[in-house]
Amino acid sequence: MSTEREDALAALREWSVPGRRADLVAAAWKAGATVVAIAEAARVGSRQTIYDDLRARGIDPRSRPKEKNMPAPITVEGLNGITDLEDNDSPVARAVLQARGDLASPGLNAEARRLMTLSLAVGQYNDLRAALVDEEEARAERDRARHLVDVRWEALADPSSKGSWLHGHHAYVVAVDNAHRAIDAWKAAADLLQRKGSFQRGEGDNLLADAYEQSILPAGHPPVSKPDIDAEAEAARLHEELDAEHSRRKALAADTLGLATQN
Repeated sequence: MSTEREDALAALREWSVPGRRADLVAAAWKAGATVVAIAEAARVGSRQTIYDDLRARGIDPRSRPKEKNMPAPITVEGLNGITDLEDNDSPVARAVLQARGDLASPGLNAEARRLMTLSLAVGQYNDLRAALVDEEEARAERDRARHLVDVRWEALADPSSKGSWLHGHHAYVVAVDNAHRAIDAWKAAADLLQRKGSFQRGEGDNLLADAYEQSILPAGHPPVSKPDIDAEAEAARLHEELDAEHSRRKALAADTLGLATQN
């Protein structure tokens, strides 16, 4: 699945060349990122900076491009793999009904089997593609939440920050909790993705793989495959890193509070 938006945001976080920020801001905007997400990724103190960068690149922030939606289910030979047997007028339903009416006809039975296999393959394709989008979105939110933890921590040391230090620290603690939740949400999406059927030969039904290669891909639909993810190990590592950094920062915050109470 496309990671255009996340690639743009990742590049924005790493920008260092003077004058490059506006280009990266524009790229992130065009990829579908919100002003809030861009401001967090760029570590700028005001959203107005993002608006100014967008206008500098000829972009009117008021003309927000439409959000990317979940891809619509594909259809191949009139089959979507979802309602094919619910609708008696669908190609697969008609073929199955005909085959049941004349079991002695190998031609009709073969066609029914072909359409049934194609229907199952299309259904699996639609299911897998939706799960890929869900995992991608959950991963994006996970990375955004983890980045926001750093943004909230850095804001505590900004002398120009408005509001009390305690309010800022509370926002940081909330960000840490939200990051843990986002990691768990991503893990759930990744686990669900890994349980979906695959068109990889040797891992699933080769008849479905045949239908995928011979009917779905030639129809112009993009290939889909499950990424190699060890969600449990990756989530555990991210939780551990977040906890370790939070423990270090708690010690620093305690020193700050200790000095504050002495004054």
